[in-house]
Amino acid sequence: MYSDKTLLPKECLRLCALGTLALSEKPISYGDLANEVRHFMSHIMGPSLDMMGSSLQLLKLEGLVKEDTSSGGLSDAQLSLTVAGHKKFIELMQGNVRDTSGELSRLIMALKMRFLHLLDHDIRTEQIEILQDVCELDLERVLALRDEHANEAENFTSWLEMEVKRLEQKRDWLKSLSA
Repeated sequence: MYSDKTLLPKECLRLCALGTLALSEKPISYGDLANEVRHFMSHIMGPSLDMMGSSLQLLKLEGLVKEDTSSGGLSDAQLSLTVAGHKKFIELMQGNVRDTSGELSRLIMALKMRFLHLLDHDIRTEQIEILQDVCELDLERVLALRDEHANEAENFTSWLEMEVKRLEQKRDWLKSLSA
């Protein structure tokens, strides 16, 4: 993690893998897990070598997943989450979001939304509040920019207006999650 507890790209990959295993009602093969992670990550951020470069094998070496080879060889091995893996999943789900506009922040928000229901109520509520605060800060920043540049070219002011509406919609949606 970065010093502000924001997730690094490789931690997003880990969160996606651990969350996918946490969602699953049964163990998943390494190949199916890798495909699921690649599919989700690439559809949120587009293809990225940073995201695919980290090996899911590290999860096994770190004791975050266990491998069951009783049904055949290594290629048929089924992965499931360990207690340590579940704890790491909870830790990663509590990582900070710097803003909601960058690609990595967008990925972190998507992962949080995908796995939010797996958290205890108190942690889930805290995470929603953090996302609301980040969105409010983003909105304040764009509103200040809009006010400062109100008399500039219409293409810029129209774009700023579109950003304000997007952030207001996101803010309202996040508030509805708290209700």
